[in-house]
Amino acid sequence: MKNRTYLVTGATGNLGSNIVRNLIAGGESVRVLVMDGDPALSRIPKEAAICSGDLLDVQSLDRFFDLPSDEDAYVIHCAGVVSLATDYSKIVHDVNVVGTRNIVDLCVRNKVRKLVYISSTSAIPELASDREIVEVDSFDPDCIFGYYGKSKAKASQIVMDAVREHDVDASIIFPTGIFGPYDYGFGLVTSNIIDFANGRVPGGLTGSFNCADVRDLADGVIACSAKGGKGEGYIMGNRTVSVRELFDTIADCCGIRRMKIILPGALARPIAALSESVGKIIGKPTILTRFTIYNLLRNNNFSSEKAIRELGYSIRPFKDTIRDEIEWLQKEGRI
Repeated sequence: MKNRTYLVTGATGNLGSNIVRNLIAGGESVRVLVMDGDPALSRIPKEAAICSGDLLDVQSLDRFFDLPSDEDAYVIHCAGVVSLATDYSKIVHDVNVVGTRNIVDLCVRNKVRKLVYISSTSAIPELASDREIVEVDSFDPDCIFGYYGKSKAKASQIVMDAVREHDVDASIIFPTGIFGPYDYGFGLVTSNIIDFANGRVPGGLTGSFNCADVRDLADGVIACSAKGGKGEGYIMGNRTVSVRELFDTIADCCGIRRMKIILPGALARPIAALSESVGKIIGKPTILTRFTIYNLLRNNNFSSEKAIRELGYSIRPFKDTIRDEIEWLQKEGRI
């Protein structure tokens, strides 16, 4: 029986670092792909083997995939660029699409034992507000709003094509969103917690979102590497949470006043369009984009039932994650 080595990309990100820590704690052999000069390199456990490289540098990927003949490779491809921009972005395309194609090509060439690709529910077409959104097995970027989602749809199709055309044992994870403690990249939910707790958010917008606790997601990804079906996808999320509930929960956990001003999200659409235009002119990206508003107002009712049933994916209460994240941010001196 061959030994098992996990090859993990995106290992310095919030999800990737949780996955690597859990694998190491479980006694697994782990090799990570890290770009030269990555400031988050210190987050990698010393037990992990570090390979310098880039998703767009195939020669470095050859080194990353170079394992002894008595070892099976289990690839977890977490690396990607998250963007709130609505329109085409070269860096998003290059990393999310070209980078994934390069990883898949190396998986085919090296006959890896398993590939788990971290996609996004943004790659799945939205359904009417009264319907629950479930997994799909084919992807059309023309049915997706926002270039981030389009890039993930393109990459997901590349993975599915490899399953069908090259017999790669690959599964796809579709996180709804990611939040939780140790988010040193300060994602959207984390940034909102910091800003509101520090009195920098006078009001909010109506809408909803759905985010998975990064710890639950990491456990689910590892379970998928062992039990995920070939050519199968798994949505991993939590429940739909209103913006009002988010800020009320933050206020209650921090012991501060609840937010009083919540404006209709639809009013922000023209402002978001203007904000994007100005951002392009001055060369500074904005978080208030048409894609941001779309995500707040869309149907965020995603089903995680398949992941629960087949992988044992577990979901902790939303309020517990907010509480844990606030405690971590307080220790970090952010709030």
